[in-house]
Amino acid sequence: MLATPVGPGGAPPTGPQWSHEVKWDGMRVLADVRDGEVRLLSRNETATTVAFPELVATGSLTDAHLDGEVVAMVDGRPSFAALAERMHVQDARRAAALAERLPVTYLVFDIVRLYGVDLLARPLEERRATLGRLELPDRWQVPPDYEDGQALAAATLDQGLEGVVSKRRSSRYQPGRRSPDWLKTLHHSTQTAVIGGWRPQTGTSTHLGSLLLGLPGGDGRLDFIGRAGSGLTATMAADLTRLLTPLRREHSPFVGALPHQDVAGAVWVEPAVCVEVRHLGLGGAGRLRQPVLRGLRTDVSIEELRREP
Repeated sequence: MLATPVGPGGAPPTGPQWSHEVKWDGMRVLADVRDGEVRLLSRNETATTVAFPELVATGSLTDAHLDGEVVAMVDGRPSFAALAERMHVQDARRAAALAERLPVTYLVFDIVRLYGVDLLARPLEERRATLGRLELPDRWQVPPDYEDGQALAAATLDQGLEGVVSKRRSSRYQPGRRSPDWLKTLHHSTQTAVIGGWRPQTGTSTHLGSLLLGLPGGDGRLDFIGRAGSGLTATMAADLTRLLTPLRREHSPFVGALPHQDVAGAVWVEPAVCVEVRHLGLGGAGRLRQPVLRGLRTDVSIEELRREP
């Protein structure tokens, strides 16, 4: 179940029918516990258990299906940049080493099955109460919810957090649906986009310098939304090189002609790898203003992409 964005300048809803939670800057993960073993899945059902070995202990929990956010805390605050280094790792040895250096936490905010009982049709208020009674494993936590969304929005803005998610207390859980029963109010503009090409660093032909980003449009086309190079770390560049090299193609996947200053020397790729950027809104022709790369999004497929308000 996904939250619907509140429009620009909007605020969390008010009234006793709503509860409010912190919008954590992490990776959405479903935890399926059966017979005392846990399987972690991203929201597009990609297995991520190997990436987070510190989360596989289940304690006394033997059968449940949970929904939550995996976060990496740096100086007491969630860091998506730190998490991005871990979320796509599929090598068990590398994942174990990263877990020692930067362990993650699983913040569980919903439950849809417990000991064989389907809870999808139960109201959120009841599901949260059930979740609060569980004895969760180490590094799994249930974050609090709040009655006053306006005050929470002010507090999260002051603390530099991502925003607020407001949920209707009577809402049932609707897998995969973006529902108006869950609303997200964001303090910063972010966008997940797909890579359609890249440009090398000045003076090289093989080192990534910037990415050419797009979003699916109508009739199967790919619309160009801008070029991003800021925030591209050495680790991210190495991972992207590995993922993009086998995807090279001869022609641009974008619809229409692109500005020469954006595409000079570009290497085109099949649009399959997604990244997240933070930006300052939209400029001319729907291009992102001053986009900064935050990290790979291996938990998102191109079919899920949409332009965020």
